[in-house]
Amino acid sequence: MAHVEPHTHVHANTPCSPQDVEAFLSEAEALSARKGQRLTRIRRRVLRLLLESAEPSKAYDLLANLDGEGSAKPPTVYRALDFLQEVGLAHKIESLNAYVACGHTSHKHSAVFLICDECGAAEELHATATTDALQAETSAAGFEMRHAVIEARGICRDCAA
Repeated sequence: MAHVEPHTHVHANTPCSPQDVEAFLSEAEALSARKGQRLTRIRRRVLRLLLESAEPSKAYDLLANLDGEGSAKPPTVYRALDFLQEVGLAHKIESLNAYVACGHTSHKHSAVFLICDECGAAEELHATATTDALQAETSAAGFEMRHAVIEARGICRDCAA
């Protein structure tokens, strides 16, 4: 296994991560309300941590960073992450067992991640044609696809330079 150095460049959540965290949290509140849900204090805090993270976050790292949320336990964080995924505010990168925020609240989409084997960075790719092709092929197979997460592993542009 290759030695992985900590990376100094940032790709996580790019380009779908919103730049204005406060504005996005307000948008997330509105989205939750439109779906008949509430963005509770814990859900909001977990989403903020995801938005502020420079890399994909593991659930236990999120739990450790829930300052002032003394009653927060692992199931609380996992329930918040499940909610954020369900409403389209976060994605889970399965191979990393980590989560990233998603700023595409205006449309439902499948996530395509480019994961660097050198530095561990993860970048969401807007792969509309790939998603459309996957939807067409799953429909042709008589399968109703609800969502998909595609992970491509390789070397990012910064590590390749």
